[in-house]
Amino acid sequence: MSLTNYEDIVINQGTDVTIEVHLVHDSGSSLNLANRTVSAMMKRRYTDSANDPDSLQFSTAIASPSTDGVLTLSLTNTQTDTLNPRGRYVYDVELSHLDSDSNTITQRVLEGHIEVSPSVTK
Repeated sequence: MSLTNYEDIVINQGTDVTIEVHLVHDSGSSLNLANRTVSAMMKRRYTDSANDPDSLQFSTAIASPSTDGVLTLSLTNTQTDTLNPRGRYVYDVELSHLDSDSNTITQRVLEGHIEVSPSVTK
């Protein structure tokens, strides 16, 4: 698997969003996600803090079985309703695990831009 993959995403404002990510090695085999944790965040700018009102942490989950290399990112309709449809956001997804010396190893596996499509119905 390449270290980082790039994908742009469109999110519809005011809707529930679930994004399924399939992680595979360059050889085509699934990445084993056993004993790994996943985190994902979106911000208006890379330099914004995680506490910035325009920053959102995705809810994340690793699907079972973890050997299939599938994870999900999700936001609620309440969260996406607060998104500003002007301009773009940036996001990334990181996997972490402990190595044999109990050091935390973190790898970015996905990144890109998010465009928010504005809602007409509120």
